[in-house]
Amino acid sequence: MEYYNYIKSLHLIFIITWFAGLFYIVRLFVYHIEANGKPSPEKEILIKQYKVMAYRLWYIITWPSAVLASIFAIILLLIMPEWLQQPWMHVKLAFVLLLYLYHLKCHQIYKQLQRDEVKYSNNFMRLWNEGATIILFAVVFLVILKNAFNWIFGVIGIIVFSVLIMLGFRFYKRIRERNKS
Repeated sequence: MEYYNYIKSLHLIFIITWFAGLFYIVRLFVYHIEANGKPSPEKEILIKQYKVMAYRLWYIITWPSAVLASIFAIILLLIMPEWLQQPWMHVKLAFVLLLYLYHLKCHQIYKQLQRDEVKYSNNFMRLWNEGATIILFAVVFLVILKNAFNWIFGVIGIIVFSVLIMLGFRFYKRIRERNKS
């Protein structure tokens, strides 16, 4: 059992790098989409650079981190199989599934942008970026509190926080539009 803390530390490190990759890739999506509105040659130069940055982030940091975090999580569950009997772990695993769905949707958007298919607005991407934040808050509260009910208060708090962010985003957008005119 002495290696348990090493495995747990590696799991946590790769969770952090996975989330860092998810947070940053969506920012790159925003910049990539905004670059489409720039005049030539600026547009082509920026898009080429964002494609390279996204490729490196996605395949060198984000995907490997997701896989390694999952591998170390499975090892932890093999070491501590009694966790699978606890309701908080069931809820956590549901959030992990949701995180993988979020990740796969980001992968789909990544592939579209690599093919120069812009299907979403930069405003949508700014809001989309909050998805990973909500999942992160929910999982952290759940793991720390280890109670399948008490984590709800943390999630309600992050949802309220997200609504405030969205309202702030709309307010900021109005100010930007007003300053352009």
